[in-house]
Amino acid sequence: MLQFLGLSARAEAVYRSMLGHPDHGVADLAADTGLPEDDIRCALDELGDLELLRPSSRAGGGVRPVSPEVGLAALLAAAEADAAARQAQIEATRAEIAAIAAQHERTRDWDGALRLEGIDAVRSRLEEIQRLTETEILSLNPGGADRPDARDASGPLNEQALKRGVVIRSVSRESFRNDPDTLAYAEWLTRLGGQMRTVPSVPIPLIVVDRKLAILPLDVSDPRIGALEVHSPSVVAVVHALFESVWAVATPFGETAPIDEHGCNPMERALLDLISTGCTDDAAARKLGVSLRTVRRIMSGLMFRLDASSRFQAGINAAKRGWL
Repeated sequence: MLQFLGLSARAEAVYRSMLGHPDHGVADLAADTGLPEDDIRCALDELGDLELLRPSSRAGGGVRPVSPEVGLAALLAAAEADAAARQAQIEATRAEIAAIAAQHERTRDWDGALRLEGIDAVRSRLEEIQRLTETEILSLNPGGADRPDARDASGPLNEQALKRGVVIRSVSRESFRNDPDTLAYAEWLTRLGGQMRTVPSVPIPLIVVDRKLAILPLDVSDPRIGALEVHSPSVVAVVHALFESVWAVATPFGETAPIDEHGCNPMERALLDLISTGCTDDAAARKLGVSLRTVRRIMSGLMFRLDASSRFQAGINAAKRGWL
């Protein structure tokens, strides 16, 4: 209890014993506390340093304990003064943090994020950025970026960038392989030197330019609402790492999606992952960009192969067999 005042446990035990038996010597205090005599002597030195002992006036000299009302009260007052000084330091630090935060807020426009309201503002800004791109444009496209109006707007700019030697790498959803317009666009872009791959589900729409800025949606569920243009190096590094992790497992256009050791293609693996997290058939269909009927057909095949009579059992069996 008294450690807060600077007393060790052994010093407190000796002090309490001395208050009850002021005439006890080292041997008696050792017997009272159960501590070795060497520890008793160390505790007496500690109590002396804390001014909890005074010379005794009795015959033979020695020391006596200072009353708690005097000795411990003085230590408590010193501790309170230290706490007050510490609190003052905390308040000064809080004020400094507020000043730094205010300075950061003033500089956020150029070092933080630029808010782009609406799809027109996003496209206008992308036109400006693409003309200034020096090395690469990376993108994840869950859906909106590959609509005909988006392709018409970005096509000429992509062509100009590729002619300047800019690397273009793009990842779309696997389901777009079934869309004639997207396939035609992919064939056109790859003929010019661009690179496109697919995955069953794209986590988030994003664009990374020259590893210097990133474009992220204001609302992941509807990219047309607008976007944030981020320049913070740490944020851009994280977004770039996300793109590379998706790119690494994506299937290049023109190649057949790989089958894993359990006989599952990427779409089947993605559906199992979604179902195992409690995703409904409707939600899985939206994430995968396929119809509800397609999800149920794929799930039915998986249940048959997993000897499962329900989706829940299919998830358990898939986990047991190492499919997840």
